Amino acid sequence: MMVLAILSLLMAFASISTDIYLPAMPAMAAALQTSSGVLEWTISGYLVGFSLGQLAWGPISDRFGRRIPTAIGIIIFAIGSAGCATADGPAAIVGWRLVQAFGACAGVVLSRAMVRDLYEGDRAASMLSTLMIAMGIAPLIGPIIGGQILAIAGWRAIFWTLVGVGVATLCALTALPETLGADRRSELSFSRSLKGYGVLLRNSRFMAFSCAGGFFFAGTFAYVAGSPFAYISYHHVPASLYGLLFGAGIVGVMIGNLVNARLVTRFGASRMLSIGAGLAALAGCALAVTASSDMGGLIGLVVPLFVFVSMTGLVIANSFAGALADFSEMAGSASALVGAIQYGSGMIGSALVGAFADGTAWPLGAVVAVAGAGSLVCAMWARNLSKVRG
Repeated sequence: MMVLAILSLLMAFASISTDIYLPAMPAMAAALQTSSGVLEWTISGYLVGFSLGQLAWGPISDRFGRRIPTAIGIIIFAIGSAGCATADGPAAIVGWRLVQAFGACAGVVLSRAMVRDLYEGDRAASMLSTLMIAMGIAPLIGPIIGGQILAIAGWRAIFWTLVGVGVATLCALTALPETLGADRRSELSFSRSLKGYGVLLRNSRFMAFSCAGGFFFAGTFAYVAGSPFAYISYHHVPASLYGLLFGAGIVGVMIGNLVNARLVTRFGASRMLSIGAGLAALAGCALAVTASSDMGGLIGLVVPLFVFVSMTGLVIANSFAGALADFSEMAGSASALVGAIQYGSGMIGSALVGAFADGTAWPLGAVVAVAGAGSLVCAMWARNLSKVRG
């Protein structure tokens, strides 16, 4: 139970790092005298560090084990959080967010590798869904806590809170056992381990599952970057209540993960992935219509976004499990590359919302719609390859 709790905390670092300060983004933009589009680059910049950092941590963990690299990453995360708290401009925050992300991604990528160390196939997908249910509390309460911290102590206090989270996680890590014994570690040099990414990139099944999750992440982070301004600035939702709307989506994520954990061992990861991507595509199309026409007002955004993000449990866990299924001997590197592809796609999604920001919800709707359709195409590709594989 303790191991489950620690792995859930490590997997939640991506959400913890971003969701807690979402309610503060409009206030940060005003305080730093910049636009919403510029401040949305704090999310895109974070995703750059998060994507590239995983490519380094994966091979390192395959050679030196999981615990020590994770601890080093948490320390870097705390340093980056402190830098954000003391930044005096948007460029400085983007830079420190890169540092913060480079550290945070160690916990995320290595927790997934630990699951692959311990479980295989559909059982791994089920376990990942279980962990995502447990970790769902972070994005659920993050914006709510962030909104309250903003009201009481200002936006800089939010990043000091993240420093405290890093220190607490580092202490908890002492109770986590090493899942990759010395006899199972890679003997390859770091440079040769990096070449293993070429093998993964040439594997069609690996790429199909990875890209299904990648497109979905593009839509998810478009939602993360665009919803504060669509809700707070455009529809005038109070910042203190934004967390409740965001939290409703996370409840959907937790329900989706619960459904997947119960059904994936019965129906298989590829089928569950296709179902989730199909529903996400439908929700994205509905969002594009309501965002462009303002049909339904705020509810017209909230409902399709709720459906879209609820599919996280069916899409992400199964895309990871499917991609890693054939690579037990290099689980760290495979997990890192999947994460880099998916978070890199998330960077593109959030950047597009910022680049086309026009004061309305239309850019958010358009990006989510394209992302949902792309995820469905890749999910069907992955399912067809799985049938051929038998």
